[in-house]
Amino acid sequence: MNQTIQFIDWGLIEYNEAWAKQETLFSASIEKKQQNLPTDNYLIFCEHPHVYTLGKSGDEQNMLLNYIQLQTKNAAFVHTNRGGDITYHGPGQVVGYPIFDLANFNIGLKQYIHLIEEAIIKTLSLYTIKSTRLDGSTGVWLDVGLPSCRKICAIGVRSSRFVTMHGFALNVNTQLEYFNYINPCGFVDKGVTSMEKELGSKVDMEELKIRLHTEIEKQFCVS
Repeated sequence: MNQTIQFIDWGLIEYNEAWAKQETLFSASIEKKQQNLPTDNYLIFCEHPHVYTLGKSGDEQNMLLNYIQLQTKNAAFVHTNRGGDITYHGPGQVVGYPIFDLANFNIGLKQYIHLIEEAIIKTLSLYTIKSTRLDGSTGVWLDVGLPSCRKICAIGVRSSRFVTMHGFALNVNTQLEYFNYINPCGFVDKGVTSMEKELGSKVDMEELKIRLHTEIEKQFCVS
């Protein structure tokens, strides 16, 4: 079993271009599995220009802008093949695409999501931001159980033959007003936040990515 994780930073990249590059790596891993060959694990970080993405089980009614309004906000809208409902990606957000063969780590999809959430929770704690999970919903949240409950990281995954793609979006220095134009992840009664909003100052993105990368490797027991 190959537990090595190859880290790649794509920088700022259009959503559809990143999706196509993911699909190439994802398909190559599945093909290797079908041939009983060793598979690779990739952890990809990137940022996207303003874009709203709707998961395969999502409801278009959660997109509150029409096509013309989207253009005025310089935002795109993409139907994607991950799980989950609608979310927003944009500059100042760390988007993570782990393309892992879960068989390499001897885990299932539920545990995989739990480990990703845990890595994000641990990373946020390094910045004195206390976060946790919300029962019945993926992602990472603040003030669960209170009226001020708000999401700081969304997760939406696709898997086939225990190979994953898509992943998570952590709001770091994100322009949160873009969330006003959707019901994020289908929720109409919960807010969205960012590390910058919680801390009152911008976060060094490069330092954050190093810390997050390290925490993900720790969770997946990579030495």
